[in-house]
Amino acid sequence: MLKIPFYKPSLGAEEIAEVVDTLRSGWLTTGPKAKQFEREFGDYLKHKHAIAVNSCTAALHLALEAIGLKAGQGVIVPTMTFAATAEVVRYFGARPILVDCRVADLNLDVADAERKIQSALAAGQSVTAIMSVHYGGQIGDVAGVRALAQRYQLKIVEDAAHCCPAFFRESGEDSWQSVGTGADISCYSFYANKTITTGEGGMACTENDDYADRMRIMSLHGISRDAWKRYTTEGSWYYEIIAPGYKYNLTDIASAIGIHQVRKADRFHRRRSELAGLYQELLQEVEELILPQVLPDRIHSWHLFAIRVQLERLNLDRAQFITELQQRGIGTSVHWLPLHMHPYYRETYGYAPHDLPVACSLYPEIITLPIYPDMTEDEVAYVCSTIKDILARNQTAVSGSPASGSRSAETARR
Repeated sequence: MLKIPFYKPSLGAEEIAEVVDTLRSGWLTTGPKAKQFEREFGDYLKHKHAIAVNSCTAALHLALEAIGLKAGQGVIVPTMTFAATAEVVRYFGARPILVDCRVADLNLDVADAERKIQSALAAGQSVTAIMSVHYGGQIGDVAGVRALAQRYQLKIVEDAAHCCPAFFRESGEDSWQSVGTGADISCYSFYANKTITTGEGGMACTENDDYADRMRIMSLHGISRDAWKRYTTEGSWYYEIIAPGYKYNLTDIASAIGIHQVRKADRFHRRRSELAGLYQELLQEVEELILPQVLPDRIHSWHLFAIRVQLERLNLDRAQFITELQQRGIGTSVHWLPLHMHPYYRETYGYAPHDLPVACSLYPEIITLPIYPDMTEDEVAYVCSTIKDILARNQTAVSGSPASGSRSAETARR
């Protein structure tokens, strides 16, 4: 039996040598390698400013601080996201206004966002920003979010934790644009299971000079610009605190890994795309599954390969399905329990599960399969054959009927 973890980082001799060089240099915390990582990452995704921090959560927090979010204001947040996207809104005493997702890609539903904005405004609540999340690495409705932001004078902060790299093309245009294009600030994650990693880490990117300056200052205690240089021959022992900042800086040790990860990002992306294509090929005829699809004018990062299991066709639930996969050595995950279904948001804001019905209905079906650059074709084949075997042994009588096949096709088109 093969043992296939949900994720395994792809680290090579280059990362190891760079970390060793950093340790030998004596400069372990934020310094020249963090600055180099910022430059190379910004160049790679074509962002003018890139500020390296210790997590994507930190990047999102700095982004909201930079745009001036205040207590009591509302921020549009998709319910189908990780905790960080909404919790940073709460750091300010502001209100996350949770929005449903689209069936096609599990990304934010712009029409529902507009309904929620109108309801908030009618109740006398201000709405300041919209935080879009690109689920699994497929960029959402960029044009729709931009139009909505313009209509209601909102700032756009993109949670692009899954998107290094991902691209989109405007309708009718030939040229591809990188994730983050058009956002006020876009934020990236380098957590251990992301498309590139520094172990823990993140990046906040912007074209706006003022936002960049503010995020740099606030990322290290509110100390005036280039605080790290005070320990170099270029710097001075004297510094001033100009705002009550945070301790969010990324170390040179972590950045040493990131420098080589970003240089390998295209190779990692090609491999992820190959593996996603193999999953599609091996599972496309399985009627009990709905597979992720690349929407028109999108290049998917394939950070996640999340399938939907049509449980009404089976005599087991998702938890049992996952347990069977685990017993056969296959690691999986679930992305995610929608935020409005977590106790904190239910109790604080009075959400009921069916207040956001699409996310509520899709959540029980979602299982995320392993996908990472060092995964082999044989391992993908093993995952797929195991899934098929579990499904074959747990079919209900309905799953073999002609009606069930048309149900699957109809669901996939929704």
